[in-house]
Amino acid sequence: MPARPDTLETVRLAVELLRRIPRGRKITTGELHRQLKDAGMERDLRTIQRQLEMLSTHFEIERDDRSKPYGYRWKEQAHSLAVPHLTPQESLLLQLAQEQLKHLLPARLKQSMDGFFTQARRNLSDAPGTALERQWPHKVRVVATSQPLLPPAIVPGVLEEVSEALYANRWLELDYRNAAGSCKSAKVMPLGLAQQGPRLYLVCRYDGFDNERSLALHRILKAQASTLTFERPEEFDLQQYEDDGRFGFGEGQRIALSFQIEKEAGFHLRETPLSPDQQIRDIDEDWMEVKATVVDSAMLEWWLRGFGDSVDHVKRRKIRK
Repeated sequence: MPARPDTLETVRLAVELLRRIPRGRKITTGELHRQLKDAGMERDLRTIQRQLEMLSTHFEIERDDRSKPYGYRWKEQAHSLAVPHLTPQESLLLQLAQEQLKHLLPARLKQSMDGFFTQARRNLSDAPGTALERQWPHKVRVVATSQPLLPPAIVPGVLEEVSEALYANRWLELDYRNAAGSCKSAKVMPLGLAQQGPRLYLVCRYDGFDNERSLALHRILKAQASTLTFERPEEFDLQQYEDDGRFGFGEGQRIALSFQIEKEAGFHLRETPLSPDQQIRDIDEDWMEVKATVVDSAMLEWWLRGFGDSVDHVKRRKIRK
């Protein structure tokens, strides 16, 4: 099979670089080199530097050469490279995805997607015939199921380091302050990232241990992704971790739960059951009995207490695994 012409490879590299140069912030040659490598394009650093120097002379790209490493970005009024064939519907999908997934995407991936997100926003704001797509974000909303709370402040740079270590299967070194105010340094194996309401939690294993813990990101004072990688444990499953009630402060113990609840307070359980095997029995005009197999946890206890005097005769029976 004949080799692909060098000119085609050069054009492909130029297009990929143009797509990844952001607007409003600078990106270095090293960052672009890593993004291309993650996308499966192996190019040496010097080749990328030469391409960037050429592109900055032919496009509205600003090069900050006041100090090394040099930074590149599109000029404020420049028209960056458009993403081809991005329909209004695709632009809307990208805009919604960015809003919902902004805390759950690795920093490296978010940076590589900046061009797509920017173009999607521009498509919806500038392109004719997209009025319905522009209206849609104002027609839908994810609403809270409990009292809304503002998200806790996360130390700048922590989320980026955590997501980088999680994405690349690298050990993570961090300083953590627990709920009691005690501070400790630790080396952890990052295994998962979960958003629970306004909070983000890192699921990890401490170095030298084989059990998982959940660390609140807003309690991490400092984080640094190591250059050392690890083999992700095959037996760990984030979905199973959630199913075991670990984010509800449980230990995976399943129980046969039964309780009596006023019909007015528990009406929603007829529509949104506690479990697939839930059973409801009417006791009288005002009360009903609910039985279900669930995971025992502090969250379950808080949920039951939230009904106050509307819940009575609560019984739990452990189920052997």
